[in-house]
Amino acid sequence: MDIALHAEVRCTDGLCGHTTAVVMNPITQEVTHIVVQTKGMLHEQYLVPLELIAGSTTHGIQLRCTFDELAKQEPFTKTRFIDMQGADEAGEGMGRAAAMWPTATPDDLDPGSVPLYETVEQVPHGELAIHRGARVEARDGTVGRVDEFLVNPDNYHITHLILRTGHLWGKQDVTIPLAQIDRVEEDVVYLKLDKKAVGQLPTIHARRQEP
Repeated sequence: MDIALHAEVRCTDGLCGHTTAVVMNPITQEVTHIVVQTKGMLHEQYLVPLELIAGSTTHGIQLRCTFDELAKQEPFTKTRFIDMQGADEAGEGMGRAAAMWPTATPDDLDPGSVPLYETVEQVPHGELAIHRGARVEARDGTVGRVDEFLVNPDNYHITHLILRTGHLWGKQDVTIPLAQIDRVEEDVVYLKLDKKAVGQLPTIHARRQEP
């Protein structure tokens, strides 16, 4: 199963959005969800379990649910209020989280404060969200960015990482086997290989255009 990031996603009743991230268990390296951002003005993002994927290619993902059913999935992002106390005093006190979250509203904030809305990703406990463009680190430095994952459809474990390297006119895709992935942290994938070894892996011209 090819899970591309920023790929078109279709529900059974038509185009519904695109992928923005995958959610995985960093210990077992099992992908548990994809994150789908819906089209339209609101751009809601939802956690979609892999069981709802009917088919997946480099260019797009087909879900086995309608758009309305997609909208009933767990939201990936939530908004909370941040109390920017003293924003009119050189920004002093900016960033103090409102203690009354999640029930706070702007009317609950202290007089004279300026409310700031913060978007927080709702990643399941013990798991990580990996976004397209996440950094890939060889043993001796950065070698590229995450473009997509190849996943075993029987157990949803990652089998390969597709690494995007190069510049605008010479982008290449490099396939990294699971055995060469040392560990995955928040939006960073660490390899067991050094840059020279990565450079010796087979490459192809990037299979997808930039969004």
